[in-house]
Amino acid sequence: MTDSTADLSSPKSADSKPEGQTFGTSGIAPMGRPSPVTRFFMGIVAWAEKLNFKYAKLGNPPVYDNATFPWAKEVEAAYPQIRAELERVLVRQSELPTFQDISTDVKTISTDSGWKTFFLLGFGVKSEQNIAQCPETWRAVQKIPGLKTAMFSIFEPGKHLPAHRGPYNGVLRLHVGMIVPEPADKLAIRVKDQICHWQEGKALIFDDAYEHEAWNHTDKTRVVLFVDFDKPLKFPARFVNWALMNLAVFTPFIREGLDNHKEWEKKFYAEAEAFRNRPQG
Repeated sequence: MTDSTADLSSPKSADSKPEGQTFGTSGIAPMGRPSPVTRFFMGIVAWAEKLNFKYAKLGNPPVYDNATFPWAKEVEAAYPQIRAELERVLVRQSELPTFQDISTDVKTISTDSGWKTFFLLGFGVKSEQNIAQCPETWRAVQKIPGLKTAMFSIFEPGKHLPAHRGPYNGVLRLHVGMIVPEPADKLAIRVKDQICHWQEGKALIFDDAYEHEAWNHTDKTRVVLFVDFDKPLKFPARFVNWALMNLAVFTPFIREGLDNHKEWEKKFYAEAEAFRNRPQG
């Protein structure tokens, strides 16, 4: 999210070769004994990724010009309200779950407590209690077509997420800088061969199917609003992507993540209720 967003790579044509975008998930260890159903689903995903690359409506650049998505300015405009809600969430920062607490697959790239999350939406499934804490944030992300995931992504001081790629290229990712400590050159994200620096209240839109890594080498916490949304695609890829994204929520690895989040949510809000009801005096 540097001033360089305007001169980052322009979208390549949709029929260009998938240079730099591998159709596998480097950085995510394969399952040892996937079930037949899982193997079938993974085969469909691999086929769909090639389709998505070929029929991408806006090409396949690693990083997009924000002007490509007019709604980005509307989300940026809500920054003061979103930041205020985030500050209230961070009062209980130590109790927030790490990403791997929710999604165990993340253990292949993060095993410490340096990457925390606060989900509003995961794979289209709402966290009603978290949304109730952040109504303005929820209102802002509703402006994003094809919204699939929305959360606060919290990097503790010193966190470095190693190079990896996302599990599926049918979504694009938005980061909006919420808390970006100084010095700016000590924290960044690399997407393929482009290094981008977050700015508070500014959007960065990229394709996480390219290899990327992120780091916070400052002594303060970095937070971004983290959103996944449907990649704009032409037919037939658009239909296949719609079907896969709606089926994904029924797969064991997504169900596990949703169940883990429900368990955390139950404990988190039970503790808050107990605190409110404690005897006074």
